[in-house]
Amino acid sequence: MSPLVECRDLHFAYGAAERRRARPFAVAGVSFTIGAEEVVSLIGPNSAGKTTLVRLLTRVLRPTAGEIVLGGRSLADIGPWELARQVAVVPQDVPAAFPFTVEQLVLMARFPYGPHRYFESEDDREAAHEAMAATGILPLAASPLDTLSGGERQRAVLARALAQRPRLLVLDEPTAHLDLRYQAECAALLSRLNREQGVTILLVSHDLDLAARLSDRLLLVVDGRLVRAGTPTEVLDAGALEAAFGCRVVVEPSRDGGPPLVRVGWPEAGRDTVKGRA
Repeated sequence: MSPLVECRDLHFAYGAAERRRARPFAVAGVSFTIGAEEVVSLIGPNSAGKTTLVRLLTRVLRPTAGEIVLGGRSLADIGPWELARQVAVVPQDVPAAFPFTVEQLVLMARFPYGPHRYFESEDDREAAHEAMAATGILPLAASPLDTLSGGERQRAVLARALAQRPRLLVLDEPTAHLDLRYQAECAALLSRLNREQGVTILLVSHDLDLAARLSDRLLLVVDGRLVRAGTPTEVLDAGALEAAFGCRVVVEPSRDGGPPLVRVGWPEAGRDTVKGRA
């Protein structure tokens, strides 16, 4: 089976203002694939190129060389409305003062299906209803967004993306502003959507344990280059992570047979102690 997404030898550099930085950033020769119904996570340190790759994949940016193929077609040949029907992006959050209800937010996702219409169709309302039900947010459909908790808002944003009925769901740090309970709920929801609805997912995350739990494969990006790709067990190597993040890292086996756990060594009183996550 052909992959859903193919990134072939991608190159990209920002403009003159970016080049004046002490270390100008560029994507250099990045190639990877994402299979249909696969969950893949982009991991790496800050300013590694994860967000740039997502912007290239969603055509917010265009590569200076190389090609992105979506469903067997070059991304450059896909029109904006069609692309919006095939790829949905879940940002970290929506503005707190966004003056809409949950249902209104979710219905906005249907715009690519009728950009010249003024009113939603029955199919639009059905898609929105199904998306809100899938994310457990349907009872709050009439609630203003500014009355929701952080976890409820995240589910509303995810419902909006699902209402697009995309082939590829891209999530940028979906648990960044959530407490432990809502992180667990978000992870369980994504896993269920992939398992039950066959949604293909590309996840950007600094939470290595979350990425490992959810993903079939990890892509480790450093300085605009893909330095390691494979299963969580293959990628979560202490030496590779120490080189990428610039700190001491310990990788431990999981007690429940899951993917390995990552711990970072914190300097303390002249010696390293192992705590927390990388």
